[in-house]
Amino acid sequence: MKYFHLIWAALFRRKTRTILTLVSIVAAFLLFGMLDSVRSAFDSSSHELAGTQRLITSSRYSIIQPLPLALRDQIALIPGVRAVAYANWFGGQFQDPKNFVFSYAVSPDYLDVYPSIHLAPDQRKAFDDTRTGVVIGPKLAAKYHWKVGDRIPLQSQIFPRKNGDKTWPLDVVGIFDVDRDDANGFDQTLLMHWKYFDEANAFGGHQVGWYVVQLKHAEQADQVSRAIDALSANSDHETKTQTEQAFQASFAKQFGDVGLIVVAIMGAVFFTLILLTGNTMAQAVRERTSELAILKTIGFSSGSVLLMVLAESVLLLLLGGVTGLGLATVIGPALGKGSGGMVPIRGVSAMSWATGVGLMVVIGLIVGALPALSGMRLKIVDALARR
Repeated sequence: MKYFHLIWAALFRRKTRTILTLVSIVAAFLLFGMLDSVRSAFDSSSHELAGTQRLITSSRYSIIQPLPLALRDQIALIPGVRAVAYANWFGGQFQDPKNFVFSYAVSPDYLDVYPSIHLAPDQRKAFDDTRTGVVIGPKLAAKYHWKVGDRIPLQSQIFPRKNGDKTWPLDVVGIFDVDRDDANGFDQTLLMHWKYFDEANAFGGHQVGWYVVQLKHAEQADQVSRAIDALSANSDHETKTQTEQAFQASFAKQFGDVGLIVVAIMGAVFFTLILLTGNTMAQAVRERTSELAILKTIGFSSGSVLLMVLAESVLLLLLGGVTGLGLATVIGPALGKGSGGMVPIRGVSAMSWATGVGLMVVIGLIVGALPALSGMRLKIVDALARR
């Protein structure tokens, strides 16, 4: 741009104010990048089944609606199905309700359908042979300093035992390893026996939360999913078969509309950002009234002054916004991986980048519009006389 050096000099005329404003913009777009990636993950949820090695079958109406155990044998007979495991959400707490433990009651073959989980043979045998035995992920073990041989009292507000006690005595018989690229959060998970859970649970019986279906060939995913859902069509337990990522998204949505929450947060953030940057640009133009008058005196048209102020505003947003999205691109996947897949941040997509850059330009034009119009309408004599 012909007058870029003038725009750059004007932008950093007050370095401290500009830098503080940039920090606010960086923070806003860092938050936008990370939250939008979460929203995109929950919205898309990999509903395309092609290429999926495992499927999750749950109730069509709600994942808290149980399914009959008898459905397992029917699913296992479908061509293309290699194995069928099942699980129930347990959701325990350790000592204090704040110490939430991601815990599931699983079938005996559950570990077999997850090759990313590695448990020593002797610990696997101990798990199979111990009714109250549990195996846990390494991060969960480190968090509570649990080790093999410990007896832990896990409380559940959802599933009391038949004797009325909400405390379930469990024995740690194994600590498994998880592949580094695993995104299921198993390293923070506790797995207990479904049979123990089913026999001691005060509510229900012979019902499961969901089925994990391992396929013989990934390309059969669409065909198998349709066949599974056809088993219970028009019954009181209709099913929905989907990818693991889609299932995890559905599970999270039980606690609230993630997309709406993200949009509401970002709306508040950007509204505040408009006020902040608008105030910055208004102050910057007021302080340069005489300078703008001189530019007009030496031949700059009113339109040129208008465009220069708008360009300064847009440049301010672009500098901070691109930096913020760049940080989100780097930090987001690291946080997602660190959470073991519990927080589905996989990076800023091309669509998020396009949306972000569009927001930068639009917000820049909005906050620069009034100061730019003020500069364009500036009368040289009045400005030089400081009236």
